[in-house]
Amino acid sequence: MRRRRVVKKGENMKEIILIKNGELALKGLNRRNFEDALIKNIKRRLKSLGETEVRSSQSTIYIEPKSENYDFEEALCRVKKIFGIAGFSRACVCEKTAEDIFTRAPEYLKPIMESIKTFKVEAKRADKTFPLTSPEICRELGGVLLDNFPHLTVDVHNPDRTVYVEVRDYAAYIRCEQIKGAGGLPVGTAGKASILISGGIDSPVAAWTMAKRGLRLDAIHFASPPYTSSRAELKVRTLLKKVAAYSGAINLAIVPFTEIQDEIGKNCPEDYFTLIMRRMMMRISEKLARNSGSLALITGESLGQVASQTLPALVTTDSVTNMPVLRPLIGMDKEEIIKISRDIDAFETSILPYEDCCTVFTPKHPKTRPTLSACEEAEKGLAVDELIEKAVNAVEFSVIE
Repeated sequence: MRRRRVVKKGENMKEIILIKNGELALKGLNRRNFEDALIKNIKRRLKSLGETEVRSSQSTIYIEPKSENYDFEEALCRVKKIFGIAGFSRACVCEKTAEDIFTRAPEYLKPIMESIKTFKVEAKRADKTFPLTSPEICRELGGVLLDNFPHLTVDVHNPDRTVYVEVRDYAAYIRCEQIKGAGGLPVGTAGKASILISGGIDSPVAAWTMAKRGLRLDAIHFASPPYTSSRAELKVRTLLKKVAAYSGAINLAIVPFTEIQDEIGKNCPEDYFTLIMRRMMMRISEKLARNSGSLALITGESLGQVASQTLPALVTTDSVTNMPVLRPLIGMDKEEIIKISRDIDAFETSILPYEDCCTVFTPKHPKTRPTLSACEEAEKGLAVDELIEKAVNAVEFSVIE
């Protein structure tokens, strides 16, 4: 016989966040390492909100606020940007009794139930000692919700909302909406790499994409005052803050590049300016990356997008480094890159009209199909080692959070 329950007014509702691991569930013997890294990242991102307990059990991570006046909405916003989380839900904690589940559900779900017309209930009884089976929980709770919200009807095929009940080891949980997470792997589980960031649309997207695959990020920016302004550097810092909302703190190295560009302008053929400049950038970046413990460089290049991004040009650029160069955008159209840029709130900053060092020295007719031997010949007039050493010694470091 269906149990009838009414809502108890005024009872405190204990609310937590339930996280589904997604891709982490496919890992083998090292799965625990990924989960531990994810928990560590969650704790770090939520630390400023107050005391939070984060624990893992049965392929689910539980985030439980312990502080009064905890900003639950802000916690949800931050969790949404943590890589390694496939989906998450806010959930009401109940005692493991049918009475408590059926009492709390209508009160907790009231704002949602009043805004829809159809629903269904799904139950998962991980604790097999619970007296009701999963179908019985669905039937009984469905009846309770219909009693409390007479305008509702049950639709098991295409409901407006699905109510989930999970009976686990220590408590029962009622949740409704599943929020899509950032996906990917926890930052730090794939090592560390250095992103060459210019301030355009592409490089922040490249940084975000590789952080999603578990890389911790350092950043390298080349500044050329007075050709580039302080606003260009501020633009880069703002973009890195957008990325850091997902990746965590980023160490930024600002490389003075004015002298090198002046020397290139004086001693090299104009049609090779961009290629030689990028070769110098790669040499400097490799030194900085090795010093910081990075295992690879990251660039925002997309094949054929500009003259320096043709395949012969990329071969010529890569020849000066022994470090892997990751190019996550290499096969993407500009429209695809812009979409991600908008999604991570970087696009409007990226298009601010402040010149960077890659644009102020653009030749009128750059080489699109250079050969390595011709490029090496073109840069013979440069004191390469001396210029690199001088630039590396003058780098300014800071942390972007």
